[in-house]
Amino acid sequence: MERPFPTVAVVGLGTMGAGVAVAVAKSGRRVIGIEADEASAARALARIEEATAHAVARERLTAEERAGLLARISVGSALDAAAAADLVIEEVPERLELKRELFAELDRICPPETVLATGTTALSVTRIAAATARPDRVLGLHFFNPVHTMKLVEVVRTVLTTPRVAEDAAAFARDLDKEPVAAGDRAGFVVNGLLFAYLNQAAAMYESRYATREDIDAAMRLGCGLPMGPLALLDLIGVDTARTVLEAMYEQSRDRLHAPAPILGQLVSAGLLGRKTGRGFYTYEAPGSSRAVDAQTGPARPDLPGREVRTVGVCGSGTMATGIVEVFAKAGYPVLLAARSQEKAETAKAQLARSLERSVAKGRLSEEQRDAALALVTPVGQYGELAEVDLVVEAVAEDLAVKRELFATLDKIVKPGAVLATTTSSLPVISCASATSRPQDVIGMHFFNPAPAMKLVEVVSTVLTAPDVTATVLELCAKVRKHPVECGDRAGFIVNALLFPYLNDAVRMLQEHYATVDDIDTAMKLGCGYPMGPFELLDVVGLDVSLTIEQVLHQEFREPGLAAAPLLEHLVAAGCLGRKTGRGFRDHARR
Repeated sequence: MERPFPTVAVVGLGTMGAGVAVAVAKSGRRVIGIEADEASAARALARIEEATAHAVARERLTAEERAGLLARISVGSALDAAAAADLVIEEVPERLELKRELFAELDRICPPETVLATGTTALSVTRIAAATARPDRVLGLHFFNPVHTMKLVEVVRTVLTTPRVAEDAAAFARDLDKEPVAAGDRAGFVVNGLLFAYLNQAAAMYESRYATREDIDAAMRLGCGLPMGPLALLDLIGVDTARTVLEAMYEQSRDRLHAPAPILGQLVSAGLLGRKTGRGFYTYEAPGSSRAVDAQTGPARPDLPGREVRTVGVCGSGTMATGIVEVFAKAGYPVLLAARSQEKAETAKAQLARSLERSVAKGRLSEEQRDAALALVTPVGQYGELAEVDLVVEAVAEDLAVKRELFATLDKIVKPGAVLATTTSSLPVISCASATSRPQDVIGMHFFNPAPAMKLVEVVSTVLTAPDVTATVLELCAKVRKHPVECGDRAGFIVNALLFPYLNDAVRMLQEHYATVDDIDTAMKLGCGYPMGPFELLDVVGLDVSLTIEQVLHQEFREPGLAAAPLLEHLVAAGCLGRKTGRGFRDHARR
């Protein structure tokens, strides 16, 4: 079968256009590169020659392959040269009228059978196609930067794009050794539609001074395994680009969560666009540099001295509780593992022993370290045993009534001056604190699962938490080799407040038949470097847990865009909760 589009024109040879031209030529196709004028064309050709020489130096290409590739690329400034192409890919600046004028001219120049593709990241492909007399042969081909390493291509159909054109475009992408995903014509398509709403909320969170930029970025890297924090990513993408994409998204959706955070407009007006100008959310060594010179390295250390913590009590017998016990015991702290019965406490210690044994088997722990950690853990079947500990960490069921009852009990038992911490992931810490007569001693200490492996702890201070209690927990996190991030007591804290609206948006995208489960997951993994796609993650977390967090966020912020997607509610009602029930967004029982 003949390969689609043997000759391809690329109009606009900036960073993205040059990358596309090289990828197409590498596939053996002839490439016609077109720039605005001869000087720009000469610079573009030099850019392509430099990029391919760099690829040879890094052994991604041989010298012979480079010579053949360059021979297949011609670069000029005459748009009429596009008439010889089977496919024209546009990569000019992200301005709708500029693109529409270009497509009208290409429509006049090119034969009727030529396919015209826009590389827009967020503009309406339909409105661009409407500038031509062949909207059925117009689509979006959204490559990702840098093209030579990013495998994803979004193939964006309009309501008029013929199926054959979309199929040929997908086959073309696969022939470039890319992974195509099908998307409809909606602002942001799949990746940017999910990514930029999340980035916007992170910018708003920073602007409200809820958390520092370093803590927001560290929370999402360490809590979700993302390759970059959202504010550092905004600087990499370009604050102006992000604002343009969000404006386009808001114009279509009218969702306030897509309305660009005011700080983005302020940074753009000040010319602080991120790495390319040397300053955005962070300040960089020089324009174009990736090295931030004003970023705080490591978590902040409080100036205020904390309280002394020599012994720790952990309430609970589940996975999270035993994981937290393991963290403290491995750091050398004597721990009382308190459960509702002695039997439950003993069972939890046995679970801890198995976890430590696995660490020994994997070479992460010596037998001596295992034995020392186990010796520090004492299982107890009544909370009265916690009277003399310096810190109690509550890790019982995520039910406010249960937690309040426990805190009221601890208030009567535990000595004055002890710190009382809750591991809640979404409930108000102040509600736990108000069940006691010492709310100043209560704080949130949100570990992530599995606690021994995950570095992040969200340290959540209420309006009544004493400063020295916050200082105590920050110091303690460092001693047990965790990375603390500070935030206030509001729904979702940092990680869940940013993560779950993104997951909810993905469910809405599926619900509207915009893209498939597999395409959305593939897009986010390949386009953003995420360790899991949103539906993989939802099935692991549990759809019931996710729904509860969504409802808490919506109740707290009252944003219509935070309301749980009906599809998520329906799946939970049907008992499809993810991996734990064998079925969620995917059928795991068949795997």
